[in-house]
Parts: sequence; C-alpha cells; structure tokens
Amino acid sequence: MEAKGVQGRPRQTVSRLLIVNDHVALRDYLKKVITERFPQITVEEAGGGDEALAKIAASKPHLIFMDIGLPGENGLQLTREIKANHPDIRIVILTGLGRHYKKAALKSGADGFFEKGRFSLKEIDMELLSPLINNPPF
Repeated sequence: MEAKGVQGRPRQTVSRLLIVNDHVALRDYLKKVITERFPQITVEEAGGGDEALAKIAASKPHLIFMDIGLPGENGLQLTREIKANHPDIRIVILTGLGRHYKKAALKSGADGFFEKGRFSLKEIDMELLSPLINNPPF
C-alpha cells in the first residue's frame, strides 16, 4: 500500500534539495552532512533570491531549506513567491533570527521552522534532516 502524505497525495521521496542561505560556510556544512548521510539526494545551493529562483526553475527541488535574512530579498517574501508558483515544494525556514519569526514564517507558507541557534550542527542532522528525508510529510 502506498503511504499517503498531505491531503491524501502519495508521499514524495526527497531526492532534490536546495539550500538558500547567504552564509557559504553553513551551506557547505549542510551540503556535506546531507550528501554524506543521504548520498541519493542531489543538493543545490543558492546565496540569494534570484539564484534560488533560477535553481528552482532548473532542478525542481522537493525540499528547500530557506534562510530569512538574504541579500536583496527577505526569505519570507521569497517563500511566498515560491509557494505561489510551486505549491508542492516543501520549504523549511532555517534561521538564526529567532523564534519570534516562526508565526510569520508559517504564515508565508513555510512548512516548518527551525532556529539555527537552538541546535548544534549535529542535532540539525538528527532533528531536521533525518525525519524529513526518511519520512517526508508530503
């Protein structure tokens, strides 16, 4: 029997992921952790909104890890734009700006919210990546 996800749709396996964050070191670390732990996943990176939209058009990711503070564009605005055009892409806000942005993130259409400062980088793997990739909620 096929597992059902959101709104009765079949669950989608995560095989393409996009990290949208202006901090190169964090992108590099997340990409390394993801590709080592989940070698079946193709990981793309974007440092800002325009680059993210181009990568989405080219690779159609299943899941996006989005920062809020991006150069030239707010990650929440970008989330709204992506969701308007690609409602099946799941977006998780991964930010260091604080918990007070959670309500705004979910209102913008994000499917999840995690505070970078709340987790160590190893905990991000266990708390964020493994559950989403091994048992995606979509």
